[in-house]
Amino acid sequence: MAKKKKFKLVDAILATVCITLVAESVAPTAAIGNSQYFWWILLIIAFCLPYGLITAELGSTFDSEGGMYDWVKAAFGKKWAGRVAWNYWINFPLWIASLAVAVTDVIAGIFEIELSLIWILALQLIYTWLVSILGTQRIGESKWIVNIGTFFKIAFMVVLGLLGIYVYIKTGESANPIQSVSDLLPTMDLVGLSFISVIIFNFLGFEVVATFTKDMENPKKEIPKALIVGGTLMALFYILPATGINIAMTTEAAEAAGITDAFAILLTSLGMNESLIRVIVIIVGLMFIYTMIANIVSWSFGVNSVAKYAADDGSLPEIFREENKDKVPYMVSLMNGVVATFIIVIGIILGEVSESASNLFWTFFSFSLVTLLISYIPLFPAFLKLRKTDKTERAYKVPGNNFMINLITWVPLVLLVLGVIFTIFIDFTMESINANMPLIIGVVVSLIIQEILVARVKD
Repeated sequence: MAKKKKFKLVDAILATVCITLVAESVAPTAAIGNSQYFWWILLIIAFCLPYGLITAELGSTFDSEGGMYDWVKAAFGKKWAGRVAWNYWINFPLWIASLAVAVTDVIAGIFEIELSLIWILALQLIYTWLVSILGTQRIGESKWIVNIGTFFKIAFMVVLGLLGIYVYIKTGESANPIQSVSDLLPTMDLVGLSFISVIIFNFLGFEVVATFTKDMENPKKEIPKALIVGGTLMALFYILPATGINIAMTTEAAEAAGITDAFAILLTSLGMNESLIRVIVIIVGLMFIYTMIANIVSWSFGVNSVAKYAADDGSLPEIFREENKDKVPYMVSLMNGVVATFIIVIGIILGEVSESASNLFWTFFSFSLVTLLISYIPLFPAFLKLRKTDKTERAYKVPGNNFMINLITWVPLVLLVLGVIFTIFIDFTMESINANMPLIIGVVVSLIIQEILVARVKD
């Protein structure tokens, strides 16, 4: 009998980076400014590590296709599991819509053209339905897309970071200079706290890595190491390009620009030929667009499977249960396309896209971010309850006394809740509330639909 292959520590580290690294999160991270370094260190300790250890214990103890859905169901029943499933799923078509906007923005930028609304709509729908159709295939058939995308995003993210550092060393100039330690500290006001959600978003996905524990020789030692090293590497891969953007442009400009603009600015500061810069920017832009396809493909099978699992359990609509001949829940993927299309069309009808593509991207991205963060909120109290009520032997158990267990449960939970609140309201002024009204309305509508679905569920 062939010896079963073991999932080694290095494999778990690489998987952590691959699953959680999302290229389009670089611009939101860069928009934080110099204080991003403070937030990264704080949230690695206060959120990333506790979240990783908790998911490692739950994933290795309660091994099932439902993941978070089953963990919350075991702790609090099907109604709360249904809420998790709804938010975990609905964030996905919202994410697709935000990336569709980003794709048209990148195309217009790298080719220096102004797209009409018809072309904007056409390109966004092409992207939406391309990724939705690719989501109807098994991940094994699409892994080459994911692998190439992973290479592309690591390549241009690292190069952007190193290029920015090189420009700073050579010229001594930065759009956001660090003159003292105080420049690295956040403004401890409501606006500063709104950045919590952006960093937390970049950590999510560890529950997938937690399912590898049964294939490890010594998960008790390897899982914490994988999460610490993988989380640190992931933070590095985000901080490097964000630093490059930080050197190239102000935080205000970073909110409306992105990776390709930063490349152009940095290469121009080195005195490079304008024609060559344009070629490089086009290449980087096309690579960036490819990664936005690969990101959705890499997540689609997991999200769609959880939605199908929840539908089988009666928590989501029955249409999500339908599979194709390859046992892929294809109707979930098609519904992703339908919902994303609806959101895109509404955005264009409202006319926001004609004002600023970056504004529309941020609205859709924030909407996706809020629903995703909400889906993780029940995870932490579920861990605490299952620790007390379920005596199943743990393949991996988070070390620590009762005080430490409570600490690593409630601190990340509070951070999640704060992330949701301050993403929606920012600083609670009427100006910011009015500016965020599309997001607020969207979240309220989502919660209403959630409760309508949950009302049908019997625990």
